[in-house]
Amino acid sequence: MKKQVLSLLVDNTPGVTSRISGLFTRRGYNIDSFSSGVTADPRYTRITIVATGDEQILEQIEKQLAKLEDVLDIKKLESGASVTRELILVKIRVIDTQRQAVANVTDIFHGKVVDVTTDSMIIELTGTQSKLDAFMDLLVGYEILELARTGLTGLTRGSGDVVYLD
Repeated sequence: MKKQVLSLLVDNTPGVTSRISGLFTRRGYNIDSFSSGVTADPRYTRITIVATGDEQILEQIEKQLAKLEDVLDIKKLESGASVTRELILVKIRVIDTQRQAVANVTDIFHGKVVDVTTDSMIIELTGTQSKLDAFMDLLVGYEILELARTGLTGLTRGSGDVVYLD
């Protein structure tokens, strides 16, 4: 099984994310991560999909996505040739004496403490999936109250493959 990250440029129309996710559902493919947002041009949306499968399944996913009318461009985000990131928010239970230790670990990972209450902290961290996983491994001794991950997003490096739409 191989993991593949695809960056789609699609028309920003109602139901486009539903049509794309429906393609996966109809064919029984699994989506590991799905994130989307409007681009600098509000007519278009960038969708990043992470899927796992063998070579044949991943090739089929790409071909089926290319057939969708709303899909204008598909890029594979290969390691080294692209930049990918994910955002995590984690709320942990802490007492007064634990706050500094949590803040120190957060600083090491270049994260931010974005909320502190008498019994909890919310930490924001952006990075690669492996960086976020390593951070979470260091929180094993703390009670995780809530956790939210955005899913992977990314772009290819350089300007050679940029698609210009009028």
